Amino acid sequence: MANSYTQILIHYIFSTKRREKLILPKYEKRIWQFMGGIAKQNGVVPYAIGGIEDHVHLLISLPKTLSVAQAIQLIKGGSSSWIHSTFSELKNFAWQEGYGAFSVSYSKLEKVKTYIENQKEHHRQRSFKEEYLEFLKKYNIPYDERYIWD
Repeated sequence: MANSYTQILIHYIFSTKRREKLILPKYEKRIWQFMGGIAKQNGVVPYAIGGIEDHVHLLISLPKTLSVAQAIQLIKGGSSSWIHSTFSELKNFAWQEGYGAFSVSYSKLEKVKTYIENQKEHHRQRSFKEEYLEFLKKYNIPYDERYIWD
């Protein structure tokens, strides 16, 4: 083949450090937009970004040149620095070290986008902890709960 073609959709989930409720409604739109900008600057297509006060979901398409780990490192690191410099009251803001990354079939793209867009409604009934453990189980990812929460 003369060219390489890929469609690598990843649904990332990660929280603020110690799941502190720091992503207040007055900040979230700007934070999500900035994260999308970082993604685009690195050849990543952001399909959906959203969350609530203590965590975020990203649905992105990775370019063939970036690994799952590289993409999230760019987005988390860049957004954390920007949050520190933009919002003086969030000088101590940090993302948790880890993240969840789940592959998504292109046929499920719209369903996952809707899920991310409806995070506020979703979390009226379920905590982040319940949601995250459900993803790990659904994707058959072995884990030890002692090492999930910082």
